[in-house]
Amino acid sequence: MKEGVTKSVATDILPWRVVQRVWRYGQIGGGIEAFESKKKKNCGHKKLSFNPDAIKDVPLRQRRTLRDLANALHMSKTTLFRRLKEGRFRRHTNAIKFTLTEDNMKARVQFCIQMLDSQSIPDEPTFKSLYNIVYIDEKWFYRTKPDKNYYLSLDEPNPRRNVKSKNFIDKVMFLAAKARPRFDEYGECTFDGKIGIFPFTYWEAAKRSSRNRERGTMELKAMTSITRDIIRNYLIEKVLPAIKHKWPNEERGLPIFIQQDNAKTHIAVDDPAFLSVAQEDGWDIRLTCQPPNSPDLNVLDLGFFAALQSLFQKSSPSNIEEIETNVIKAYEEYPADRSNHVFLTLQGCMREIMLAKGGQHYAIPHMKKRSLERNGQLPIRLQCDKQIYLDAVDFINT
Repeated sequence: MKEGVTKSVATDILPWRVVQRVWRYGQIGGGIEAFESKKKKNCGHKKLSFNPDAIKDVPLRQRRTLRDLANALHMSKTTLFRRLKEGRFRRHTNAIKFTLTEDNMKARVQFCIQMLDSQSIPDEPTFKSLYNIVYIDEKWFYRTKPDKNYYLSLDEPNPRRNVKSKNFIDKVMFLAAKARPRFDEYGECTFDGKIGIFPFTYWEAAKRSSRNRERGTMELKAMTSITRDIIRNYLIEKVLPAIKHKWPNEERGLPIFIQQDNAKTHIAVDDPAFLSVAQEDGWDIRLTCQPPNSPDLNVLDLGFFAALQSLFQKSSPSNIEEIETNVIKAYEEYPADRSNHVFLTLQGCMREIMLAKGGQHYAIPHMKKRSLERNGQLPIRLQCDKQIYLDAVDFINT
């Protein structure tokens, strides 16, 4: 050691003599090994034996909580929690699924096969780019949720949130229309794919006076019943004009498909009033339906609505008008690159549906899209294994 080093290392808490003594102790002991613990390695309380396979013998109804599972395994809840942290078993949130008939499963597989590029099927089946599809669907947005989590200081009072009835919280239904965004060769967004989100609301004059407003004041009301005629009017008066206004000029005249689900309030694909407006001025806009019981084949239900709901919940609307404003704001602020990721997730789900023979019990595939995007390797279309395609064709034919 150079002269003066021990004095420079020493502090008010660690005196100079202590530093010198520690240094000499290390020299005599042979280095850093001299400071290792002299306790025996396998000391302390031994771990209780735990067999993860024993969980399989416990009925599912007794695995809802750690306490129930610990009682079934005749062990401590704390010990079981430690095994969970060690990764010896896992926690799973189970979502209920639709009951699918054989016809439903074949229709789902057939739909996924139709989303493959016909020119790529013989050699390497590849999904279409999905640029000419506009996905539409409806969703309710509530003013608030019955339960919300907050982080508060120790001396801060609990927030007060009041509604007249927990069963009748103010809500507004919206019709959303979303297409896949476009990017140029430099990664700049040229078309965000946001056709629009349209609230089912109307203005009405107040029928009587109150302490909040005078009789005759115009108030924004939410539609409580959505009929087929209303859906038709929204498609003709709002969705179609928005598509014609925002669609890229270089793609005008090419076929555009509006995909909807099979709700009873939706119009038929050959509705005369819709077709007359959709085919005007050289446009070729058609209406299609996704397979029954298939929310995983619509980008809105697959991930876009959940992200939009998360953004909307960060606001605190107090009335119908603020709900409408905040939902539209969240829709406009949602990044185009993230919505583009949902379209790749849709292609991955279609591949899993073909592999599962039309079933819906599969894990949504993850492909590290953000990492691929940073490295400039994010694909536009996903490939499907040729054997998966052949097995799916055999499933439909048999």
